[in-house]
Amino acid sequence: MCQQCNYEDLLSGADVEATPNRVRVLEVVGNNRFPLSASDIYKILERGSTINRVTVYRILDLLVEHGVVERISTGGRAFYYGLAPNDHHRPHPHFYCKNCGQMDCLSPESLIVDTEPLWKTFPGRIDKVEVRIDGICKNCEKRQTK
Repeated sequence: MCQQCNYEDLLSGADVEATPNRVRVLEVVGNNRFPLSASDIYKILERGSTINRVTVYRILDLLVEHGVVERISTGGRAFYYGLAPNDHHRPHPHFYCKNCGQMDCLSPESLIVDTEPLWKTFPGRIDKVEVRIDGICKNCEKRQTK
């Protein structure tokens, strides 16, 4: 849960109108300790009030397009969503459990990737560097050893 972020300010800073549904989607994404799938976000929002599934997907696309939320690949067709790096959230790697599908945020210090040589030698524009570690989480590991 992010105590430092003002979600309406994040939206207005990205030139996105802070509609109630957009703020609610951003609150769900920002108030979790780990990235969520679009389906998970929809289910959480649906508990509190009525919202259309397509609306959630469109809002997520808009927030990704404007750099407020980042879309994190699972390696397959599914994606997870988390707050994009900002003044209160440094870029960081993620751990994806191949067994249960849980994605966790790792500490920015847990894996240091020096991108400086890449910026100097790559002839194009780089918009995002995504680091994801795949494996088996400790809960699935425990279940497998029993």
